[in-house]
Amino acid sequence: MKNKLKPIHPGEILNEEFLKPLALTQYRIAKDIKVPARRINEIVHGNRAISADTALRFAAYFNTSPAFWTNLQSRHDLLVEQSLSGARISREVQPHQLVSA
Repeated sequence: MKNKLKPIHPGEILNEEFLKPLALTQYRIAKDIKVPARRINEIVHGNRAISADTALRFAAYFNTSPAFWTNLQSRHDLLVEQSLSGARISREVQPHQLVSA
């Protein structure tokens, strides 16, 4: 059986690649982007997804694109769902067969 790594939550990226290197606290970023501190805390701890609103705020604050944040979240969600349901879905769903005219 193949050992699979746990998908990295976008909150871990936020914490390790942005907050720590820039010496930002969760409270500071929450205050600066005008969201509740709890939102940032839940994201950092992997208990909350990055919403479109939060992606827009992170993008403006960190000079990144909103797509950077939504893509991190989407990739995480797909990897989690693949590990939970991928095998079952592959068994249940048969590919559509195209018929030549």
